[in-house]
Amino acid sequence: MLSSNIKKLRKRKQLSQEKLARLADISYNTIVKIESGKANNPTFDTLSKLADVLNVSIDRLVGRRRK
Repeated sequence: MLSSNIKKLRKRKQLSQEKLARLADISYNTIVKIESGKANNPTFDTLSKLADVLNVSIDRLVGRRRK
C-alpha cells in the first residue's frame, strides 16, 4: 500500500523519483526501494519528509483511513 500510494502521489505531482528524493532530502535509492516494496519500514523522518513534499498527511501516505 505504501509503495503504490507514494508512486501515485508522486506522479500526480508530476515528479520524477530523483526530483522527489531531492525535494525530500532523502536518497534516490530510498525512493526506489520504497516504491518497489523493498523498504517496508521507512523511518518516521523519511515518511514525514515525503508527506511534506507530497502535501499529504502521513496517514494518507501510508493508506490509513479515518473511521
